[in-house]
Amino acid sequence: MKQLFSLKSRHKVKITVALTSIAITSLGFVHTASATETLNIYNWGEYINPEVLTRFTEETGIQVKLDTYSSNEEMLAKLQAGATGYDIVFPSVHMQDIMAKLDLLEKTDINQYSGFENIDRSFLTAESDPNGEYCLPYAWGTVGILYNKNLTPDLSSWEDFFELPGEGKNIAMLDDMREVISVGLIANGKSVNTTDRDDLESAQEYIIQQKDNISAFTYDSIPMVQSGDIAAAQWYVGAMLYVFDNPDELAYVIPEEGATMYQENMCVLKRAPNKTNAKKFMEFFTQPEIAALNTRQQTNGTMNTEAIELLPDSLRNNPSINPPEDVKAKLQLFKELGEGIRLYDRVWTRIRTS
Repeated sequence: MKQLFSLKSRHKVKITVALTSIAITSLGFVHTASATETLNIYNWGEYINPEVLTRFTEETGIQVKLDTYSSNEEMLAKLQAGATGYDIVFPSVHMQDIMAKLDLLEKTDINQYSGFENIDRSFLTAESDPNGEYCLPYAWGTVGILYNKNLTPDLSSWEDFFELPGEGKNIAMLDDMREVISVGLIANGKSVNTTDRDDLESAQEYIIQQKDNISAFTYDSIPMVQSGDIAAAQWYVGAMLYVFDNPDELAYVIPEEGATMYQENMCVLKRAPNKTNAKKFMEFFTQPEIAALNTRQQTNGTMNTEAIELLPDSLRNNPSINPPEDVKAKLQLFKELGEGIRLYDRVWTRIRTS
């Protein structure tokens, strides 16, 4: 993720994004290929720079159609319900592992392409794809706190965040099971991938204790932070897009106790109708200038080491976007939990119904 929607509004916007479909066509390009030269992308809402798609069409003549989803679960449910026609999807790492177990992903051997040399191998984090034979690392970021500096000028931790209601200020959290539960786990010094019942019960009680003070569980919190209706919200690093637009009023912080890290990868579906075109798009995206073009608009992290050098200093050396090593050490990436996810489902139900 998820800027769940990096614009996350992850993108978002990690804002709830309605399912949309847009056709991307090149301007002034004389297209002589057959009508079958298409590519169908299914991605998080607003989680790709439209200019990237336009550039791809200009260079290849391949017309791109983009559909969007707002969660890993929505994407998988649609595919399992029989949706066809999609070529490329962008699952989070733990969802990539789930999809691999379901035999939904095509082996692309993208790691054999020369441009793969630009990819930081430390982001080959999928347990089902440790060498990058299937999917291309796409983007990464953190889930921290966006806040209004007029209401809370100095916020640095989850503890600070949960103290705001006691000061008469509203807060919001994501409507996301694992992200919310993870805050309780992190606050107690536990792994966000634990399946220990005691750990999860403690996290459950931690969040329930805060629940009466949480104004909403929502993806639509950015406008409320901007307006001052709420002082702070759990949100994706894609919120930096709004921070850059209004740095005097908005700020984003990675809490000092730690936070989750999201990573999405670009994968080709096994039943993709345009596999050759999908592979061309993956190769296209390994170009540093293309990855940098996407990152500049998304304001999150890129795994393309050469692209980082092309970014402006405001992105390349921004501690919220590219945090220092001591902060990175406190970031946790979700893993596929197998049957253990049922424990999280139960905890989430108790949180929402308490």
